[in-house]
Amino acid sequence: MIRATRRNPERARPARAAGHIEVASAGGCVTATLARPAARNRLDAAMGRRLVELAEEVEDDAGALMLVIRGAGGNFCAGFDDDADPAVVESIALLSKPTLAIIDGVAAEEGMELALAADLRIAAQSARFTMGQLGRGRMPRFGGTQRLPRLIGAAHALRMLLTGAAVAGGEAMRLGLVTYVASGRAELERTAGEVVRAVTSRGPLAARLAKEAVRKGFDLTLDQGIRLEEDLYALLQTTADRAEGVRAFLEKRKPLFRGV
Repeated sequence: MIRATRRNPERARPARAAGHIEVASAGGCVTATLARPAARNRLDAAMGRRLVELAEEVEDDAGALMLVIRGAGGNFCAGFDDDADPAVVESIALLSKPTLAIIDGVAAEEGMELALAADLRIAAQSARFTMGQLGRGRMPRFGGTQRLPRLIGAAHALRMLLTGAAVAGGEAMRLGLVTYVASGRAELERTAGEVVRAVTSRGPLAARLAKEAVRKGFDLTLDQGIRLEEDLYALLQTTADRAEGVRAFLEKRKPLFRGV
């Protein structure tokens, strides 16, 4: 008698190779590259934990002026594995220092939610943004239903969520989903470099306080937001960086900010 053999699903379907986060630092800019190209940089558990740790390191490092997130191999991020750290997107969103996402190829589902958590986004013209969770009977759980309509409006956000429609780089720019769009990879790199240099040349304390004013202002009335701005401005006036900015202006030289 011939017996049917029962296949082990784990053996029948090889597990995706594990990924990692490549970290580089130059001129005050810390760059985190999602490196799992065979899976279009889907975030696995270890990658998620490392990204959370890196956000904490950047927050605590006075020499780190901004954080850049990008993907390896021509894609940004095609989503997260089910066991990815639930805190990973919020750790980027809560960072007090400026953040930038450089988006090439696919930014899908949780990967798009990760991009939405950044302050600035640069996309290639060929990049594709999708929110397809509803097609699998799921819904976004990393802030996508809240951040996306705040950027592009409820109607366009619902179009992406309810139909799974893909948005390319040019349309993303028109909708306000991205801050810059580049025609190709060379221009993407050039634009990213220009943005990084512009951000890191500003007063780091002023940048952090301006970011705080903008982010908190969404939950305030206009009068409350203006009072917050005034309070943060008064706080900035007491810092050494502010005094250095005034001296540099009077002496007609580039300021040497120290973040204090």
